[in-house]
Amino acid sequence: MRTKPDFQKVHGAGKRIADSFFSMTVRPNDLGAPRLGLAVAIRTVGNAVARNRVRRIVKESFRLTQHELPAIDIVVAARVPVKGAAAADLHASLGMLWKKVAKQCASSSRG
Repeated sequence: MRTKPDFQKVHGAGKRIADSFFSMTVRPNDLGAPRLGLAVAIRTVGNAVARNRVRRIVKESFRLTQHELPAIDIVVAARVPVKGAAAADLHASLGMLWKKVAKQCASSSRG
């Protein structure tokens, strides 16, 4: 996702799932595939090198997991503890969040 209206739709009508490192806001879409949006703020993470590191980790994790996710739009926001965390901890956190997203979105779409 790249446009402001896409982000606003997700934030306006989405569900939030979070842990200490990341907050994910999810909303079903009609595209047949999951889409990812990133919100990594300078005040939260720091300089461009740190923000790009977090973005790379999130994108890689999404790339490996996207086939297990339903058709949803996901906005991933970084939280302050991301700043000093090891990459392995961030990957583990994202793995757990992807599982929660898949479980909650699959169960809510059956209703």
